[in-house]
Amino acid sequence: MELTKEKVREIIARRVAKEFNDGDVVNLGIGLPTEVANYISDSIYVALQSENGLIGMGPTPCDDDADCRISNAGGSLVSIAEGGCFFDSFTSFGIIRGGHVDATVLGALQVDEKGNLANWMVPGKMVPGMGGAMDLVVGAKKVIIAMEHTAKGAAKILKNCTLPLTAANQVNLIVTEKGVMEICDNKIFLKEISPYSSIEDIKKFTEAELIIDNNLKTMEI
Repeated sequence: MELTKEKVREIIARRVAKEFNDGDVVNLGIGLPTEVANYISDSIYVALQSENGLIGMGPTPCDDDADCRISNAGGSLVSIAEGGCFFDSFTSFGIIRGGHVDATVLGALQVDEKGNLANWMVPGKMVPGMGGAMDLVVGAKKVIIAMEHTAKGAAKILKNCTLPLTAANQVNLIVTEKGVMEICDNKIFLKEISPYSSIEDIKKFTEAELIIDNNLKTMEI
């Protein structure tokens, strides 16, 4: 089944949102990770933090409700839930570097079986640098990568990253439209598989060796 770009992003965001616990402080990176905010269960409270100085972000606002003065670190307009607050960058990075972020959700260009992450150097493009990602991946208690499984058909989950690293040995979980993979002891374990995919399909588009979990489950989306 051919999935639309929108459906792929929704599958990933919905599944990532199930990783959080009541009371967690979570940082959502720019791009696809911001969509996770739209699918967090109403039964739990998750404090969404942005490194430009926000905590307590809500779902993506519609155009009529958006406040042009409130944006996340990527410049996208965001909503603020009741009890949310604003602070300076010094305080924001104190939260991150102090180990107070339970999980960070980031996009990636490449991830490898050692848990290495490359998500800032786009080949052939001028980029400003890795920004707050280098702090988040070492400061957060759990690092979740939310990304499409391939880039123009090329594998993004590799034996070894070929692009400059954002951080080494820090990725815990990878969520794509094809499945959920956990990195442990320099190995990638396939824990869940999408109902739209198969083990053969995932292996075909993954360069790194995948170890199929004995209790492989169907991905909840």
